[in-house]
Amino acid sequence: MSQWVTVCKLDDILPETGVCALVGNDHVAIFRPYNNGELYAISNIDPFAKASVLSRGIISQHENQLWVASPLKKQRFRLKDGFCLEDEQHSVAHYEVKVNDDGFVQVKSH
Repeated sequence: MSQWVTVCKLDDILPETGVCALVGNDHVAIFRPYNNGELYAISNIDPFAKASVLSRGIISQHENQLWVASPLKKQRFRLKDGFCLEDEQHSVAHYEVKVNDDGFVQVKSH
């Protein structure tokens, strides 16, 4: 059964960066690409390197979509759904994410 898990305050995530949170047993990368409170959440595990590092990647835009490039092998993952641009078979899970009325970031567990 999925549930909303509180992970941090919105102000703990600087605009244009990501953070990692443990949601249940999942390593989740949460990204705040703008200063407007919009958030995205995908798996933090780079499927090519098998390392929990995607939250440290660089956020970029390609064909009007937001992506994060892995800091290790540079593959790009679309923030809205975890799709891998270089090899769709290595796409990662994505998660619902929101900010509650108290300003806390919450991720829906799988």
